[in-house]
Amino acid sequence: MNLFADAFAWIFSPDRLTGSLPLPEAIAQHLAFTFGSVLVAALIAIPAGWAIGHTGRGREFAVALSGAARAIPTLGLVVLLYLLVGVVYKSQAAVVAFVILAIPSILAGAYAGFEAIDRSTISAARAVGMTGRQILWKVEVPLGLPLLIGGVRSATLQVVATVTIATYVGLGGLGFYIIQGIQLRDTAQILGASILVVVLALALDGLFALLQRIVVPRGVAARTSRTPRPRRQAQPATAS
Repeated sequence: MNLFADAFAWIFSPDRLTGSLPLPEAIAQHLAFTFGSVLVAALIAIPAGWAIGHTGRGREFAVALSGAARAIPTLGLVVLLYLLVGVVYKSQAAVVAFVILAIPSILAGAYAGFEAIDRSTISAARAVGMTGRQILWKVEVPLGLPLLIGGVRSATLQVVATVTIATYVGLGGLGFYIIQGIQLRDTAQILGASILVVVLALALDGLFALLQRIVVPRGVAARTSRTPRPRRQAQPATAS
């Protein structure tokens, strides 16, 4: 308990507001890397995932590509890109690595959201005269949005935890305090910075969980809430 008390004392110490990297600035840098990387990944993965889900083509390639991207060690990729592009573009090197990490989850959420739609719904939309573009934007995108947000949620959690390694190439973020604490053998600093990373992850997870519920279309939410639960059948009495 004393260790956790020391960690919280480190977090709320007035010294965290001064120094070469004040704590609020480190948190801002951490969030900037996270949201910037996820945004770039979304701009790449969402159109590709929607195209796969809408046309039904390229799914096997996307699954293989996502699996290969997940297998790449992020720290090794950051260091490799840093060595290739040089110290001037170290921020870009880190962002590229985080984008590669975020793409698989967003891509899977994008095309899985379309694949989860009942085919009878698509057939009904065609039957009333909707064009392919109208089906995409008025049927598939709204119904697939919850799973897409789920993919973005997963990617964000992965990135916010992995951004701590950006310190290895001289960038900021909360990882700066963890690496510095290891060098100084300051357990309170290491634990305090780790707690802040966990708090950020939980806050972002809660935010996306709420957003995931909000984007559920009203008709789907109402139908789900009205669906009666199956009644449990009474067990026949056994003769003693």
